[in-house]
Amino acid sequence: MIVRTDIEKREYEYLSPFATKAAETKGRAKAEEKCDIRTDFQRDRDRIIHSKAFRRLMHKTQVFLAPEKDHYRTRLTHTIEVAQIARTISRALGLNEDLTEAIAMGHDLGHTPFGHSGEQVLSKLYSKGFRHNEQSLRVVDVLEFHGTRRGMNLTAEVRDGILNHTGPVMPFTPEGQVVKTSDRIAYINHDIDDAIRSGVITEQDLPQDCVRILGDSHKKRIDTLVKNMIANSEDSPVICLSDEMLGAMNKLRAYMFENVYHNEKVKSAEDMERIEEMIGSLFRYYNDHPDLIIAEYPDLAEVCSVEELVKDHIAGMTDRYAENTYLNIMK
Repeated sequence: MIVRTDIEKREYEYLSPFATKAAETKGRAKAEEKCDIRTDFQRDRDRIIHSKAFRRLMHKTQVFLAPEKDHYRTRLTHTIEVAQIARTISRALGLNEDLTEAIAMGHDLGHTPFGHSGEQVLSKLYSKGFRHNEQSLRVVDVLEFHGTRRGMNLTAEVRDGILNHTGPVMPFTPEGQVVKTSDRIAYINHDIDDAIRSGVITEQDLPQDCVRILGDSHKKRIDTLVKNMIANSEDSPVICLSDEMLGAMNKLRAYMFENVYHNEKVKSAEDMERIEEMIGSLFRYYNDHPDLIIAEYPDLAEVCSVEELVKDHIAGMTDRYAENTYLNIMK
């Protein structure tokens, strides 16, 4: 039988000297007895996968709002694709796959219903603003349960990777750095795939200098970026793409914002108005009926404002639950 101590020992034998070793974790906010079988990073991954917040990702928008066809990405399939890309890179570089996967699985737990459109609306409504990476950390730290206790009590490495998977701060572990770039590799390329499937753009519409550098298909582009990141980061504590590849990827990202993410076919003015109406109405309704929020979060009501708990409640909703709740309160 292979037990935790065997795994921890093997990490020193076969992982890169730059890899984060489970035995050297900075630990948890609240000390816990070690598991006999799993390392701390494996336990974190499992806690995230078994959480309610993780299950809700399957009914949260990635880009396309309420698509009629079956094959568009959701927030859950995006998360799985990020984890796959990140694990491939981590394995090739001899990094800690368990830590990588835990960060990847948890990075988007704080996303609102209706994707980034919902995030923009909620950020306008909530007095402190809303950022999904900060909310993802709040989900694992405060809102989710581990047994009967609030908060998953994850390791510092996983928490840092979740918080800093986007934004200007670089995660302090190479595994977190892998996830940060893998997230962008995944969403740019699968959003291109979905946009082509929907007819919003064609392969020929993409910037041709980017196509020449990265490839002329979904498969080739991901393959190029993954292999470049591995080759560019070998024997280094800093995990990143080459300047050429990063420039091409960022140009593709800019193209997507201009031609897809803000495209009327993807998010019509009517769709945005409806999202603003739904989330705005929910936000006002729960703030006007604080007893409902206090009943939902009786323990947190003692330490958090009603407005913050309203924000938490709405951010945790799936697309369909938000819409159904809105319809019920408007009756």
